[in-house]
Amino acid sequence: MKITKVTPWLIEAPSPYLDTANDSQVIKNREYVFVEVSTDEGITGWGEITGTSKVSNRSVCAALRHVSELVEGEDPRLIEMIWNKIFRSFTYMGSRGATTNIISGIDIALWDIRGKVLGLPISELFGGPVREGIPIYCHPNDASSVENMIQHSKAIAATGQKSLKTDPWQPHHEEESNGYLTGKLSAEAENHGVEVISGIREAVGPDFEILIDCHGRFDAPTAIRLARALEPYNIFWFEEPVPVESHHALKQVRDHVGVPICVGERIHTRWEFVPILENELADFIMPDVTWTGGISEIKKIATMAEAYYVPISPHDASGPINVLAGAHAMASVPNHYRVETSRAKLNAYDIFIDHPLDIRGDKIYLSDRPGLGIELDRDYMRGHVLAGYGG
Repeated sequence: MKITKVTPWLIEAPSPYLDTANDSQVIKNREYVFVEVSTDEGITGWGEITGTSKVSNRSVCAALRHVSELVEGEDPRLIEMIWNKIFRSFTYMGSRGATTNIISGIDIALWDIRGKVLGLPISELFGGPVREGIPIYCHPNDASSVENMIQHSKAIAATGQKSLKTDPWQPHHEEESNGYLTGKLSAEAENHGVEVISGIREAVGPDFEILIDCHGRFDAPTAIRLARALEPYNIFWFEEPVPVESHHALKQVRDHVGVPICVGERIHTRWEFVPILENELADFIMPDVTWTGGISEIKKIATMAEAYYVPISPHDASGPINVLAGAHAMASVPNHYRVETSRAKLNAYDIFIDHPLDIRGDKIYLSDRPGLGIELDRDYMRGHVLAGYGG
């Protein structure tokens, strides 16, 4: 079997959003980047890269067309070799970020192909699962009013979920619109965040896990002040308190707060997690399987973290392949905490996949179908493709 082509699909499709007013789905669209790896035997694998901006989505789509030429003719069984071939081809341009995004999409698709060839789910290819259901967490509707946040959180708890994550300080600063970060926060915004978390804690009770996301946008003293303000509400973790570039700033926050720290969605490959683990800078790590280097890489990162007794919780809240790839990878990981999902109800994805995600309570259950366990609807994809990207 040989790889014949790598095709990026940039599409606009529904994103799950829970409307607690009538307990139904309000359809909001977003962009997704899916990666199709075709072979000369007709077996196709699917991956995902979905980024956080139109610029990033279009950039990786353009690069994938050239990377296709690099891997055409290769045996898709040789996942490790292909991973390194792509990685090293970008050495002088930068081997993290866009590079690992590209690798991730192809790597996930290759594991999908491997599972289909063997007739097994990906989760069975790593020694078998250590748990039947993969624990997950989700989000309320961030940036809504305090009252709506409380109602959303109650609705999440009513589904059987046991954990949620929110950024209580959204919307972001006006000056961030052009990428400039002051690192500060107004007193009004700080107090609003405390009011949100206080309300959520009262609504969901003392045993529910509340995770706080700072989106890496505060300076050290602001992050310390915010963490201390939320400590009375028994928050489960404090995520990305400062921008990812400075380990010193992260250590400063860690040394001055009494809440667990989580980092990792903007950290790529096992090498970038070495200083985080060796310097005890985080209690949890959260690489994204579609950004850090795919299933191959996140499994290696998980094993590294296991040696330090640090739980891993993939940041996988984009599309259905993102969620499934993280779940398959984590099925056999002893030190797994939870896989991130965007909402408690993900049935908005059903319109473009052939097999609904099976979420019950606070777990996602993997099917016994081979590979990832889903296929994308090509007709739907072709009808929603953007900018000429797709098959």
